[in-house]
Amino acid sequence: QVQLVESGGGLVQPGGSLRLSCAASTILNINSMGWYRQAPGKQRDLVATITSGGTTNYADSVKGRFTISRDNAKNTVYLQMHSLKPEDTAVYYCHVLVVPDSDWEYWGQGTQVTVSS
Repeated sequence: QVQLVESGGGLVQPGGSLRLSCAASTILNINSMGWYRQAPGKQRDLVATITSGGTTNYADSVKGRFTISRDNAKNTVYLQMHSLKPEDTAVYYCHVLVVPDSDWEYWGQGTQVTVSS
């Protein structure tokens, strides 16, 4: 069992920045780590992912504003968010996929990000 500990959410004004962190309590080599988000009444959507080799993937809505990175030695993934908009308001979930194309995956408990003046 892998535990994911998220931190960094909160309330920020439009145009502001936040940094999310997610640490996985495992010695496993995790293939993919990433972030998804879910706004009230909407489905959970991809925000960004990063593989152990550093390949990244972003939702079009966050390209140029968000940056995902990871520390493989610490099994920790980060999401730096700039130029935040009210539509970025959601619960952000950390996700890890241990083996590609498998169901060996884990989700964090979620952290609230609210962008409002």
